[in-house]
Amino acid sequence: MLDFFLKFSNFEKNCTTMDTNIILNKFQSLPLKAQQELVDFLEFLSAKYIRQKKANNKSNFSFNWEGGLSELKNQTTSVDLQHQANNWR
Repeated sequence: MLDFFLKFSNFEKNCTTMDTNIILNKFQSLPLKAQQELVDFLEFLSAKYIRQKKANNKSNFSFNWEGGLSELKNQTTSVDLQHQANNWR
């Protein structure tokens, strides 16, 4: 169980040696069943925040502009619009 903590390099990078030692000592003093519960909880938290981070990254990108130039469909092509965009740069 101890190596569970060690495989998370961010855990060690974000904690001082003293913090890490305190946490590891408390972890080791727990009964095995409690250690497993703690590992399960840590895995749950890790998965939760990974899902939230992915959801936040996806929500930053949307196609809310889709169809915004549909009124120009009969007047120009997408290639013409790309050329015009390049001229603006």
